[in-house]
Amino acid sequence: MNKLKQISIIINLKTIIIVILAVLSTYLCRKFDLIAEFPMTLIATAVVFPIVFSIGGAYKRRENALAKYSSIKAHGRAIYFASRDWLESTDDQILDKGRRLLGELLNSCRTLFLHPISEMGKYEENVYKKFSEISAFIKDDLRGNGLPSGETSRCNQFLSKMIVAFEDVKHIYQYRTPRTLSAFSDLFVTILPVLYGPYFAAVSADYAPSLVYVLPVMFTMILVSLDNIQEHLENPFDQIGADDIYINAEKYVEQLGLE
Repeated sequence: MNKLKQISIIINLKTIIIVILAVLSTYLCRKFDLIAEFPMTLIATAVVFPIVFSIGGAYKRRENALAKYSSIKAHGRAIYFASRDWLESTDDQILDKGRRLLGELLNSCRTLFLHPISEMGKYEENVYKKFSEISAFIKDDLRGNGLPSGETSRCNQFLSKMIVAFEDVKHIYQYRTPRTLSAFSDLFVTILPVLYGPYFAAVSADYAPSLVYVLPVMFTMILVSLDNIQEHLENPFDQIGADDIYINAEKYVEQLGLE
């Protein structure tokens, strides 16, 4: 079922519509004897290169987002371990509060990244509130219960690194492939399979009747599928594509309690 779901993401309604248009264009060109040997380099220049470039950029952003997400989790875990192991005497109330704050922080991040950029403001504010609460936790619950100033400073450094990592992830979520490049690719992915009807009509002249429309179908499916892959890699947090990043706040909090 997972394979079928992944295929349905790549080959969708957009693919079917453009395939139908390409086949119709080929049919009409054959019927009215409109044939031409268009250069295939146009496809590489107008579609393949921009899409592959965008896929490469989107993949690098995803890998960078994973690294920064790991940094948030690791430094948050370090703060929790400080509350558990660095105090001369600690209690379950402090540990529970630390787990709760870190879990709420990740949950706020998940909520922010799952919503459209247009709604970013109100959810971003919740994330900063959680960072502020963790800062107060370090001051009041750790420093206030005897954590040495040097270790308190180290915890603040951990928090600072978490904030820097969050800002990096937020900008990955906020700024994606340049819109003009994306619009350029979408335009030519849509029109080239149709405009290449005379080319498909020319090369299929010697094909068996049952194979006449194989080339426009395959040609269109490849181009549109590449475009769909690029589109789904654009936002690694939307939980639509198979390669998305899932922020599992519940599992993170559960593992914090492991001795």
